[in-house]
Amino acid sequence: MVTTNRKRRKLRSARSATEKVGELDREIAVPVRWLKQLIAVFLIPPAWILTRAFFSCFSQATVNHAFWASEEFWFFALGAILWLITFFGLPKPVLMYVFGHELTHVLWVWIMGGRVTRFRVGSEGGHIVTDRNNFWISLAPYFFPIYSLIILAFYGGISVFWDLSPFHRWLLGLIGFTWMFHVTFTVWMLWNGQTDLVEHGTFFSMMVIYLMNFLGLSLMLILASRDVTFYSFGAELLQGAMDFSDAVLHLLRVKS
Repeated sequence: MVTTNRKRRKLRSARSATEKVGELDREIAVPVRWLKQLIAVFLIPPAWILTRAFFSCFSQATVNHAFWASEEFWFFALGAILWLITFFGLPKPVLMYVFGHELTHVLWVWIMGGRVTRFRVGSEGGHIVTDRNNFWISLAPYFFPIYSLIILAFYGGISVFWDLSPFHRWLLGLIGFTWMFHVTFTVWMLWNGQTDLVEHGTFFSMMVIYLMNFLGLSLMLILASRDVTFYSFGAELLQGAMDFSDAVLHLLRVKS
């Protein structure tokens, strides 16, 4: 089994909390893991609201505006299906995944202002050595589809100098292919267990991964569908938040 759990990071952190009562100093220590689990509970409502908004907008675009028949949908779906055939029918390109996994860690270390001193990948796994770590860096490979973003950056860079609009459909196919690559390997790796999740609490980590992936999926829907806009999606989010708050108030019998 190939894993990518062997990440040696040089961490520099110090946590302390003190309170002076009279002449005594009392140290107050709240386990960060407990705090993250509490935060994860409060992430459940946003996850429900976001999921509801996505499926509501997708269903409306599909039923009312035939989004399923659009070129964007079919080329994206074709790329995704081709990857599924590859994933389940051919040897898995584990080395390619490990490289992207560790590269994503590196990019997020740089985003967080850290420094990477070692980068290693192999068919049996990989690791990086860095002076910084947090849950964004640890969980980034599970919600950051790096190969899809590389293709978008490559396409955008070339389109500055050449007109690539005739190849727009192939871009959609490649995005579908690489995004499904991200999804299948993410599910596969999480199913086999990853210390990245345990390090920050499995429940908290899964909520962050779920939310970030659905945010990315919602953004793709908005960009691909001519009938779903940021305004309409925001309106669905607001309606979902109102419905959720009404349901909670009814449950608590605060509102009749």
